[in-house]
Amino acid sequence: MQYRQTWIRWGVVGFALALATSASAQSTLRDEALDAQRTQAELQDRIDNADEVVREQLRELRQAREETRRLQSYNEELAPIVERQTETLGERRSGFETLAETREALPGLMREMVERLRAWVERDMPFLHDERLARVASLESMLSASGLSSAEKLERVLAAWRAELGYGRELDAWRGELPGEPPREVDFLRLGRVGWYYLTPDGHQGAVWKVEAGEWQSLDESALAEVRKGLRIVREQRAPAMLDLPVSQVAEDAS
Repeated sequence: MQYRQTWIRWGVVGFALALATSASAQSTLRDEALDAQRTQAELQDRIDNADEVVREQLRELRQAREETRRLQSYNEELAPIVERQTETLGERRSGFETLAETREALPGLMREMVERLRAWVERDMPFLHDERLARVASLESMLSASGLSSAEKLERVLAAWRAELGYGRELDAWRGELPGEPPREVDFLRLGRVGWYYLTPDGHQGAVWKVEAGEWQSLDESALAEVRKGLRIVREQRAPAMLDLPVSQVAEDAS
C-alpha cells in the first residue's frame, strides 16, 4: 500500500514536472514567435522604407529628366538670340571703330559742307540773299569757335542745310526792296525754286527772275494777273489754284 502511494506521489510529481516543462516550452515558443513577428515587422518596415526611397529616387529622376528637357528647349530658343546679340555686338564694335574715324574726319567734313552751302546760295536765285549769306557767314565763324562741341556744330550746319532745302518746297510772299536806281518797294512771290516774281504795289508792273540771264524779265498783262492771283493764294486771300507763269529756271536745274 505504501509502495502504491509512493508511485502515485511520484506520478503526480512527474506530471507536474511535465506540465512545468510543457509550460516552459510553450513560453519559449511564444517568445520565439514574438521575436519572429518583430523580425518580420522590422524586415517589412525596411522593405517599405526601401520601396519609398526607390519611389522618391524615381520621382527625382523623372524631375531631373523633365528639367533637362526644359533646359534643352530653352537653349534651343536662346541660341538664335545669342547669335543675334553676338552679331549686334560685332556691329557695334565696328561702329565704334568707324565712329572714331568719323570724329577725326568731322571737322573737315563740316568745313566742306559750309563751303558747298555758300556756293549753293551764291549761284541760286537771289531771294533773301543777304539773310542767307549771313547764315553761311555765321556758320563759318562757328566752326572756329572752341565753346561748342562737334555735335553742336554739326547740328547747326545740318539745320542751315535743312533751311535751304526747305525753300524748294514752300511758297512765300513778302514785301521788300527791289534794288535799282532808285530802289523800289515791291511784293515778291516765290514758288519754291521754280519761280521768283515781283509786282509793284499798284499791280501794273512786274517781272520774273531768269537764272540763266541773271536778271529780271518783264511780264505781260496776263502774267501779271497770275502773279496777283498767286500773291492772294499765298496770303490765304483765295483758294489754291493752278498758276500759268513763266519759270525762273528749267526743270532739270530746279531743286
